[in-house]
Amino acid sequence: MTQPTDISIISTVEQLQGINGTVSPSTQLKVLPALEAHAKSFIERSPFLVISSGMVGNLDASPRGDAPGFVKVLDDTTLLIPERPGNRLADTLTNIVEQPGVGLLMLIPGMNETLRVNGNAYITDHQPYLDQLAHNGKPPKLAIVVDITQTYFHCAKAFIRSGLWNPETFMERSEMPTLGKIILEQIKGQPATDEEVSGIDASLEQDSKENLYH
Repeated sequence: MTQPTDISIISTVEQLQGINGTVSPSTQLKVLPALEAHAKSFIERSPFLVISSGMVGNLDASPRGDAPGFVKVLDDTTLLIPERPGNRLADTLTNIVEQPGVGLLMLIPGMNETLRVNGNAYITDHQPYLDQLAHNGKPPKLAIVVDITQTYFHCAKAFIRSGLWNPETFMERSEMPTLGKIILEQIKGQPATDEEVSGIDASLEQDSKENLYH
């Protein structure tokens, strides 16, 4: 993106700190190099995370979700994440192969605080690890191992401002078209017919029912 010439651009850390301020020593203390009891307890209860990966100019953020505790704590500095079936674009996996740095944002529904974990990751098909992640006796084909470098709890402000867990703020699903309609019209560049949309939506629904784990 070309930077506009008619607005002020903050381009140095000194400029940023001059406006935004600097972190307080007490806040810095919450950034830890390993998991402790509260972080482990959070991970055991979390059914959802977003993993960021990639290199500058080619970054991705991807959701991962499963039953609470789907991320396994191998030790104080190591997490194990199952790689369930997806769209096979494998953006996150490809990014990790090329650049191991990752960031995780872990959530618990109804809780405004989140857990952030940073580290370096690798992909494995090590069977003992995969067996720990099995669903109904069937392990995934691959897993992501994260070697932790930083972990800390993030405050509730963003969730309070957004009202994310407040049912009164939930959007009626009908306000947005179905995923099938969105995809078709993005690809075609023009409105899709009801028949086309119905076929794609049925295919997506079947995939969600039959290919969540296998």
